[in-house]
Amino acid sequence: MRLTRRIALVASVAAVGAAAAILPMATSSAAVACAPAWSASSVYVKDNVASQNGHNYTAKWWTQNESPATNSSQWAVWADNGVCGGGGTDPTTPPPTGPTTPPPATGTKMAAAPYLYPGWGNPPAPATIVQATGIKAFTIAFVLASNGCNPAWDGSSGLTGGAHASTIAAIRAAGADVVPSIGGWSGNKLGPNCSTPEALAGAYQKVIDTFQLKAIDIDIENTDEFENYVVADRIVDALKIVKQRNPNVKTILTFGTTPTGPNAHGVRLIQQAKAKNANIDIFAQMPFDFGGHADMYAANVGATEGLKNVLKTTFGWTDAQAYSRIGLSGMNGLSDQQELTTVETWTRIRDYAKSKGLARFTFWAVNRDRGCAGGGVVSDCSGIAQADWAFTRVSAGF
Repeated sequence: MRLTRRIALVASVAAVGAAAAILPMATSSAAVACAPAWSASSVYVKDNVASQNGHNYTAKWWTQNESPATNSSQWAVWADNGVCGGGGTDPTTPPPTGPTTPPPATGTKMAAAPYLYPGWGNPPAPATIVQATGIKAFTIAFVLASNGCNPAWDGSSGLTGGAHASTIAAIRAAGADVVPSIGGWSGNKLGPNCSTPEALAGAYQKVIDTFQLKAIDIDIENTDEFENYVVADRIVDALKIVKQRNPNVKTILTFGTTPTGPNAHGVRLIQQAKAKNANIDIFAQMPFDFGGHADMYAANVGATEGLKNVLKTTFGWTDAQAYSRIGLSGMNGLSDQQELTTVETWTRIRDYAKSKGLARFTFWAVNRDRGCAGGGVVSDCSGIAQADWAFTRVSAGF
């Protein structure tokens, strides 16, 4: 999303939190028995145990061929549970293996999840929005990079303890859920800062584990990610790893579009997702900022139909299958380029999205879902006359 990038980001006051809780072994005067020996060819899933070099380890997520002895740091896949067997040798019986290919996630339809940004724009209380509109989910922006390949809200000081984490807690307390938006138009992003797909997948995993997520949204934009094919491929490869480790977590790729569908960069991104067998759940487009397009309903429909056709050609899907893997991410009121989407237009767009069975429906942003006719493009209102939370209320009907 672009508007954020034109307003200074507010620094978080958080410290990086642990990505996964590690349960300590109970203390005892007796020696702890060693679990079955780790096997490089075996598949382990969350909470599976194995032993190596006289230590017991617990898997935090899906893994294969990652040695516990060298992958048990704070953010690594294995948790070191301490010495086992009184220093003796590991047992030789290998553990039962899981499936070599994790089961696919079931279904792609998600509750509408408009963006809520705690960093600016007089962010409203989540409970107020949920009670007023019936919305069931929010997309929280933005996870960026801090000190290299470390995820942090707004690229500041971690994932926990700040405004973003407290907002997520408040959303869940109100009975709704969250999807983090990772990346965006500007800022120091994880894609270019994580040097390998494995490192990037590890950064995504920290976010998943910290907030026990059901989905992640990778907002891939601009010349540093969307138009940088080395980085774009790294993101696709990382999402493949994430899907292997977390088969029930939905993976979403969000990117810009033209009024008639993906541009060359978008088409290539989709083709690479197919070529790499990344198993992306949802391809979401942002149909706005077209240079002042007059008919935003037609632009949203044209962009979606164009994406549907690319997905059909690339994956061999039917119309229904392609629609079910598409997301639509609009901008309420005035866009960055003064394109006008009224509440009535947004209602027509929602009805179209419902009729086609799209998977994801969102807009930028709840912070702006307040009326201010003639206010222009600002962070805390839509720039048009409207009732407060009208776009969110319409979206809840998706």
